Amino acid sequence: MPPRRFSRHMFTSAVLDAQGRLYLTEREPFRFRPLPDNRHHLVTEGESLFSLAGRYFAPISRPAGLWWVLADFQPEPICDPTLTLEPGRVVVIPSVRTVLEEIFSEARRGEATP
Repeated sequence: MPPRRFSRHMFTSAVLDAQGRLYLTEREPFRFRPLPDNRHHLVTEGESLFSLAGRYFAPISRPAGLWWVLADFQPEPICDPTLTLEPGRVVVIPSVRTVLEEIFSEARRGEATP
């Protein structure tokens, strides 16, 4: 079964090891880029990557599921997305255009396939 649309697993490949077990390859994250349409969000009490993705990526299907885009896109990537963000932290938010046209571009998907 192929990964769902807008899944971070779109950028992995399935490989079999010598014993016939199926594994996913590592994916190359879409790292921070200083783009003109980036936004900066000042975190308030109780906010998480899930809530911010839901708010900023609302035009996209299943927006809260794009928490990993925010985690990868920070100048210092966030390794544990389950943690509540510290109030006062600034989170860089890529635009919906960046998500759709660059992060999920077919060219980028092609680069991920061995």
